Amino acid sequence: MFQTIELAPRDPILGLTEAFKADRNPEKINLGVGVYQDASGKTPPLGTVAEAAKRLAEANGSLSYLPIPGLAEYTLAVQQLLFATDHEVLATGRAKTAQTPGGTGALRVTGDFLKQNFPNATVWVTDPTWANHPGVFQAAGVRVEKFPYFDRQSNGIAIEEMLEAIGKMPAGDAVLLHGCCHNPTGADPTADQWQQIADAVYGQGLLPIVDFAYQGFATGIEEDAAGLRAMVRPGEEMIVCSSFSKNFGLYCERVGAVTLVVADADQAAVVESQVKRVIRTNYSNPPAHGARLVAMILGDDTLRDQWQEEVATMRDRINGMRALLVEKLTEKGLPGDYSFIQKQRGMFSFSGLTKDQVHALRKKHAIYIVDSGRINVAGINERNVDRLTQAMADVVGK
Repeated sequence: MFQTIELAPRDPILGLTEAFKADRNPEKINLGVGVYQDASGKTPPLGTVAEAAKRLAEANGSLSYLPIPGLAEYTLAVQQLLFATDHEVLATGRAKTAQTPGGTGALRVTGDFLKQNFPNATVWVTDPTWANHPGVFQAAGVRVEKFPYFDRQSNGIAIEEMLEAIGKMPAGDAVLLHGCCHNPTGADPTADQWQQIADAVYGQGLLPIVDFAYQGFATGIEEDAAGLRAMVRPGEEMIVCSSFSKNFGLYCERVGAVTLVVADADQAAVVESQVKRVIRTNYSNPPAHGARLVAMILGDDTLRDQWQEEVATMRDRINGMRALLVEKLTEKGLPGDYSFIQKQRGMFSFSGLTKDQVHALRKKHAIYIVDSGRINVAGINERNVDRLTQAMADVVGK
């Protein structure tokens, strides 16, 4: 039977990492995969994570199964981080959170939940969006369509086109938004634009799904939740898919959550039963270690303060590399204005490079960038920025 199976296409991001590892050029640069790197090009564990891991090891806790929705201390901490401790969503009990294997797991649980309960709903994703978004929902049997988001001329939000498209979506469909640090463009809506988006989404009778994977990487932990909280309105429903891979550096631990905000607490319990059903027939219950680390750090005032400082350090380094990249591109005399890179937020930015230029960078200079031209700014450092920008000048021309 296996002889009839055809070779699957390589993943556009993870496949790029495989090619990078196979490249023998000692000066190769990987700006594809979305992993934070420090100034030395490494992804070290956070100090708070190391301390929490030490405490957990000393506690020698149970290795029994977690409940289907996960660790209760963790799911409460997730809600408090998303909405703030005094938010009406928490006070009314109309939000239910389930721990998931990473943000991708949260998205897949959402896809399965939608397919089982709203089988005719379409999920609308921004154009462009994270490369794995369509695949995750399509694998769950959910139809996926695109709507305008990014204006390549201004390198900013195409807000008018976006709102017009939302106004034409059928009621009962879902619209997938990025809470902050839009992947892949780095272009986020302003506070006023978030209000306009919320008005349009709820006015059209749509279900918003907010992918919130980079809290703290734009401006700050609280500041980055502003867009998400603008979507949370009394009596309205939404889904939040969150992740601690980036802001806790827990990539391999797969620590995420899906939070469903429902009109009232009674219906929230009903909706939670369907989410638990989805999880039970998928991975049954989530892994414990990463969630225990997050719950311990967020539940300890000292560790939480230290963690926020570590997030600020990562954020400041990324923003510093944005500024340095723009400076070096200007210095190398590349045509055009690259100041938009400094204005964008998060780990990613559209470089403006074409697919042919990206391939030329890979072939001639061993610099690995996703075909769309998206670059992981966190992969840039003071040791490789000159080589990177000189190579970009070579493939772009003057």
